[in-house]
Amino acid sequence: MVPRILLLGGTSEASALAKCLASRIADHGGLDVVLSLAGRTENPAPQPVPVRVGGFGGATGLEDYLKAERIAAVVDATHPYAARMSFNAAQACAAAGVPLLALRRGPWTPVAGDRWREVADVPAAVVALGDAPRRVFLALGRNEVRAFEAAPQHSYLVRSVDPVAPPLAVPDAEYVLGRGPFGEADDRAMLEAHRIDTIVAKNSGGSATYGKMAAARALGIEVLLIARPAVPAVPAVATPAEAEAWLLDQFGAHGADSTGAESSSARGADSFSARGAGLSTERGA
Repeated sequence: MVPRILLLGGTSEASALAKCLASRIADHGGLDVVLSLAGRTENPAPQPVPVRVGGFGGATGLEDYLKAERIAAVVDATHPYAARMSFNAAQACAAAGVPLLALRRGPWTPVAGDRWREVADVPAAVVALGDAPRRVFLALGRNEVRAFEAAPQHSYLVRSVDPVAPPLAVPDAEYVLGRGPFGEADDRAMLEAHRIDTIVAKNSGGSATYGKMAAARALGIEVLLIARPAVPAVPAVATPAEAEAWLLDQFGAHGADSTGAESSSARGADSFSARGAGLSTERGA
């Protein structure tokens, strides 16, 4: 039986891992990979493996899916702020006896010149902007920016993959459509053109959206950085290459049959971590 892998995606790391696995499948076969996307983006980027779109119906729904589809292992490569999905995955995999690995990118850390102020969440960021009018770049999801309607005294610049519809109910808002990666030079030009003095962003980590952080440093712009949420303590790696190695350890270099004397579920995710292959079970990233 060919092992079926569920890849919970929505990040550049998930796409990179999907590409690695697709190449391996083309060369050797032996794995069946499906990439799951939440469906928050109307026109997601093309992927090299089959894609399913939409939620599972919570942890119970995901558990049912794992059993019905005979999923042999799950890689959680969701966004660092998709904590609910990560907790659902941990609960569902534990209940179904399916090995789970988290692919978690590390957070950004401040360097000399950064003007960062961490806030707990989006509502806290709205409050932290204060009463005096500011020119604010909202580097958030199109649904999250709705919270800033509560502070209409500010002027907003919103960049999103899909249009913000309807527009924000504030007197002054501009919109830019774009899909990362975004470079420092382009982000600096955008911030200067719109006379931005404050950025509200998530500590997403990685390089795809770091351009605005470097540009903010160069321009002396304050960044309200939304803290990362807690995530479940499960075996975790930081790179697609490590995640691919974990899968190969689970199922063999060519996707060995998972119905052998010792199944992948019986070995569990800890079999790889026991050999010290870069796994972490620390909470958060």
